[in-house]
Amino acid sequence: MNIKITGTGSYIPNEIEKNNDFINHEFFTENKVLIEHNTTAIIDKFKKITGIEERRYASAHQNTSDLAFLSAEKAIIDSKIDPETLDYIIVAHNFGDVDKNSSQADTVPSLAARVKHKLKIKNPYCVAYDLLFGCPGWIEGVIQAQSYIKSNMAQKCLVIGAETLSRVIDKHDRDSMIYSDGSGAVILEKTKKPGGIISSISASHTLEESNFLFFGKTNNNISNDDTRYIKMHGRKIYEFALNQVPKAMKVCLDKTDINITDIKKIIIHQANEKMDEAIVKRFYDLYDQEVPDGIMPMTIQKLGNSSVATVPTLYDLILNGKVKNQSIKEGDILLFASVGAGMNINTLLYQF
Repeated sequence: MNIKITGTGSYIPNEIEKNNDFINHEFFTENKVLIEHNTTAIIDKFKKITGIEERRYASAHQNTSDLAFLSAEKAIIDSKIDPETLDYIIVAHNFGDVDKNSSQADTVPSLAARVKHKLKIKNPYCVAYDLLFGCPGWIEGVIQAQSYIKSNMAQKCLVIGAETLSRVIDKHDRDSMIYSDGSGAVILEKTKKPGGIISSISASHTLEESNFLFFGKTNNNISNDDTRYIKMHGRKIYEFALNQVPKAMKVCLDKTDINITDIKKIIIHQANEKMDEAIVKRFYDLYDQEVPDGIMPMTIQKLGNSSVATVPTLYDLILNGKVKNQSIKEGDILLFASVGAGMNINTLLYQF
């Protein structure tokens, strides 16, 4: 018996926020100093570094749990399972439900409980809980679901990654242009079909790195706004990711007898195009190999960084032929990888 993803679903919000929509913003540094550069120049530099041209925001009436439900519904339909047979619903997120005009997180009841309610699942033994693990939360949820199934605590699990980061961004912070909203979900179950999860690795770096991503006040030095927003030390995160993520990817691969040349796709967290390219290059450098063409599909250009939603959304879009020049065939070896707040890293080797 193997443990495989038997259904996928994603929800991409309809509201498109283009880079030019930030043209009238006043940006301040983290030291609360007004950035004097022309806003157009700031946006152009941002695009060159991150690759982001536009991002998606949830509609005013939608919340994170709504997006989670919409992607879950699609995954259930795709897998052709009866939702009443689900043993676990795991929802990875970071900020809970945050209303459009508020930055206060609402996490009671859990988002997983809200999703189960929206799915109208009656089975009380379908356990619903939330997972906070930064951007790698969805992959961690898959790893946990695999453990439940391997230990015979479960037969079928629903794992969702959902976020509405547009609700927790500081409009005076250049980093606000990175973040977006979205949701992706999968059904994981025991099956007689070949393939499935081969190996995984997770790591938490917390001695010096725990506050690389944090909640803080606006960068605007003349504002009386006491609201707290998502903040990050971008350079430190970049250097950390380049040093640590390729190592974790190698540990995951080296646990198996699979060669790096057997990997067909690397499904990596869509945080920053240049950073992701550098991570993958360093990974291949560890094996004295060149990076194969088309190995790393990207959606960040149009979808931005939706945190826990980026990896499952990307996977679903590829499977449904919605990523240009990208496809996955039966038997393909995939390497999933993510890094984020904590600082946490995880990777997962999977055969389709």
